Amino acid sequence: MGTLRDLQYALQEKIEELRQRDALIDELELELDQKDELIQRLQTELDKYRSVIKPATQVVKQNDLHEQQRTKRQAISAEPTAFDIQDLSHVTLPFYPKSPQSKDLIKEAILDNDFMKNLELSQIQEIVDCMYPVEYGKDSCIIKEGDVGSLVYVMEDGKVEVTKESLKLCTMGPGKVFGELAILYNCTRTATVKTLTNVKLWAIDRQCFQTIMMRTGLIKHTEYMEFLKSVPTFHGLQEDILSKLADVLEEVSALYSELRVMAGADGREELNK
Repeated sequence: MGTLRDLQYALQEKIEELRQRDALIDELELELDQKDELIQRLQTELDKYRSVIKPATQVVKQNDLHEQQRTKRQAISAEPTAFDIQDLSHVTLPFYPKSPQSKDLIKEAILDNDFMKNLELSQIQEIVDCMYPVEYGKDSCIIKEGDVGSLVYVMEDGKVEVTKESLKLCTMGPGKVFGELAILYNCTRTATVKTLTNVKLWAIDRQCFQTIMMRTGLIKHTEYMEFLKSVPTFHGLQEDILSKLADVLEEVSALYSELRVMAGADGREELNK
């Protein structure tokens, strides 16, 4: 009997040990799932930042059958454009009057947004001026997940709910930007936004936004090119090489000050105009 009791006791210990191991495995699997979800979420955010948080002005190259030809400057979304500085300089952007309070609210909302806060202040000011008023009633759908989007909004009054795959993500109130990926990341809507109350919004479309981005970039690139051509050290360099140097000046602004010293009297005269 003693032997049987010992076997029963040993069996109970093994069963309990297996239960503990099963519980530990369940905990580890849950933790692993949570970490996988976190990694996927972080990877998604990283991809967005890599695509969006880059110099608002950049030059891309396209391969021709015989040679590589430099293309025109692009907006943050890196979409190709056929504009040049002459075209964009004659574009008249729309202007919608706003109260000082509304202007400040839009500006602060942009500066508080992870995807738009790195824009230049001059660009932000133009965006503020170009935004037009939009109103929605309660229980309205402003953005639908999966749709092609072309507008970005800033909330002035009211409250909205953001959902993804029918799961609630958050609620947003005044002073928040939403829908920005449609014009920054050139993607379909990543979530659904519905109104919980009557809302008042300010909106800007993709074309207007990109015109602001491209014009700023083209003007800056042209200014840098003119400056580099005034530097004696760079006389004789080909146009494409100077253009590459202009790109570097935009990414490393400190280099601009150093090149001012290299410019000499002729360069300083040009710079001081």
